[in-house]
Amino acid sequence: MSRFDLSVLETAPKLPGKPRHKTREVKVGDKVFGGDNPIWVQSMTTTDTFDVEGTVKQIHALEEAGCELVRVTVPKPEDAGALSEIKKRIGIPLICDIHFDYKMALAALDHPVDKLRINPGNIGGIDRFRQVVRKAKDRGLPMRIGVNAGSLEREFNEKYGFPCPPAMVESCLRYIEIAESEGYHNIIVSLKSSDVLVAVEAYRLYAKLADYPTHIGITEAGKPPYAVTKSAAGLAPILLDGIGDTIRVSLLGDPVPEIAACFDILQATQRRVRRPELIACPTCGRLAIDLEKIIAELEQRLEGRKLPVKISVLGCVVNGPGEAKEADIGIAAGNGQGMIFRNGEMVRKVKEEEIVDALMVELADWEATNQHRLPKTKDAEGLGRRKLPLVTG
Repeated sequence: MSRFDLSVLETAPKLPGKPRHKTREVKVGDKVFGGDNPIWVQSMTTTDTFDVEGTVKQIHALEEAGCELVRVTVPKPEDAGALSEIKKRIGIPLICDIHFDYKMALAALDHPVDKLRINPGNIGGIDRFRQVVRKAKDRGLPMRIGVNAGSLEREFNEKYGFPCPPAMVESCLRYIEIAESEGYHNIIVSLKSSDVLVAVEAYRLYAKLADYPTHIGITEAGKPPYAVTKSAAGLAPILLDGIGDTIRVSLLGDPVPEIAACFDILQATQRRVRRPELIACPTCGRLAIDLEKIIAELEQRLEGRKLPVKISVLGCVVNGPGEAKEADIGIAAGNGQGMIFRNGEMVRKVKEEEIVDALMVELADWEATNQHRLPKTKDAEGLGRRKLPLVTG
């Protein structure tokens, strides 16, 4: 008899993963946040918004990278004046970022924007917030209540001693209730901090109390590559808890790399799978094939494929067969040949130089066999892999 309580293991779920936090749906342009919709990827421009040419050029670069919504800052009247022209020339929803001056929010709402972002900690008080809510309601436009630990209202800092998760959530809930008192429910929420632990716990607390969709991110993460690692460290536990309806990775400098970082984090947490998952063993003394060459060729040939398939390529006999069996398609190779596995069963052996071609043949067969599981629209990536409980979106 084991000294450990094995009943814990016997009753534990075999398929890991928490369900998506159920939130109400909020429409932003042609995107719907919340519910079972995809977790949308967004970014923010670094240009002066009144520089229409520069701003549009950067937004086009973000669109090319896969950005699905974009935010611009509106601190001055000339920025608000540029919004209509910018909106005409881009293909994704346009979000206006407002700080300090509520009049800029009112001015932005005179233009064809798709959403506002308001920071309640610096907008200038409840009465001014109400004015913005009323105009957004009249326009039928959504608003993000963006609480930030670095600009939390004084009263909550005094009540809790510092900008901790409970203080951030109470601030957020207050402004939700104010908006609701105006009959306005077109709300998205963010609870950002540059401290990973604070951000994670703030979102967890919020999810216990409210059901408005969430924009998730670690603010002021800094310069890559550390900023990407820090963002992943914070966003992963939030996503794995099922929280998050839109995501931004905040990087110093050019915003375009933010898009790939967002999609990589969503892919790794299995919250939005939009390309094959390619698994390869690390380089070690047991490696018995030219794995780097094989992986490079596979990556090239898989470019642009949006299939939720798990492909494992292992170059030794230690973990190779086991990993290959767990993948949708796998190969355990060494000494100039490889064993191909499909759905856990070995199907054939091939020579090392035939591995890539053989895997592509298996991939075509997998795709044909699993047509009923594949996305039917461009927005519905990530419908599931064998044995893996992926969340739609």
